[in-house]
Amino acid sequence: MSFELFEEYSLLFGVGGLILFMIFIVWNLAKESKAGRFGTFILFIALGLGLLGFLVKTVLVEVMGLGQ
Repeated sequence: MSFELFEEYSLLFGVGGLILFMIFIVWNLAKESKAGRFGTFILFIALGLGLLGFLVKTVLVEVMGLGQ
């Protein structure tokens, strides 16, 4: 395994793990605050928009070839 391949996989799993951890944090926040269904939905929408923006930016950079 080359160093570049190791870096690519490490970044993929590291960022993926952080995303899953952020989802867990939002779910735990909704549960502890007794937000209910609608409140949990709003929390996931509001806090998930930042995550969605990060993912869209990453895809756009790769598609447009600006990361080289």
